[in-house]
Amino acid sequence: MGHVSLTRTEAVGRITMDRPESNNSIDPEMGEELHEAAIELVDDDAVRCIVLTGTGRTFNTGADLGELSADAEDAALLRSMAHQLHGTVSQLHRAPKPVICGINGVAAGGGIGLSVCGDIVLVAESARFEFAYPRIGLSADGGSSYFLPRLVGLRRAQEIAFRDEPVGAEEAVGIGLATEAVPDEEFEDRLAEEAARLAEGPTRAHAATKALLRQSFDRQLDEQMATEASTIAGLSGTDDYQRGVEAFLADESPDFRGE
Repeated sequence: MGHVSLTRTEAVGRITMDRPESNNSIDPEMGEELHEAAIELVDDDAVRCIVLTGTGRTFNTGADLGELSADAEDAALLRSMAHQLHGTVSQLHRAPKPVICGINGVAAGGGIGLSVCGDIVLVAESARFEFAYPRIGLSADGGSSYFLPRLVGLRRAQEIAFRDEPVGAEEAVGIGLATEAVPDEEFEDRLAEEAARLAEGPTRAHAATKALLRQSFDRQLDEQMATEASTIAGLSGTDDYQRGVEAFLADESPDFRGE
């Protein structure tokens, strides 16, 4: 892969967007690579946690504007690039394992959806989020119009979209856009630490909880609780459930295997 690196360290799979000379913006080649990398790690049962991050001072800034001609001829390319981006976001959002978004720098435009689609969002203190679409006369993509109202509420999402002012790391945590702000010099270590912790967890239980949380927005309370009941009962047949109960009763730390 030319613009995306994919690495595995024990049970952690890491996708790194590596096009710093273009602010990690997405051209068609990078869009395809991102999608392929996401599918590969989602489908790999040996990977129990996925990390998405970038290189340099930028996480991701959406589409590479240098690929566009700023007229109606761009419609087909914009649709194609959005389709690639949406495939990546969907894979990570629905992955049956925890996903960490490591925001190392600026996340803007299409990078917003990528930056918040994970289950945990760690953000370097110098990083910021910028909606950016109004600056070039376009509307949202990458799932940002889906995630923002759910994470920060409709009114704050409207503020982010229409005022288009940068949201810093601490503010992002305060409004629910990110999980934790981390000093820049500690960012990589904290990202690795959090990924290792989640990779050592009960992967199937994490996947089930992730699905329950995602589905809750479309269900009534009784329907959601019925799904909770069937889900928790189904997990009683897992090896991790047995390991967890045995460790709890012995006052020990569980050795989960993701099975």
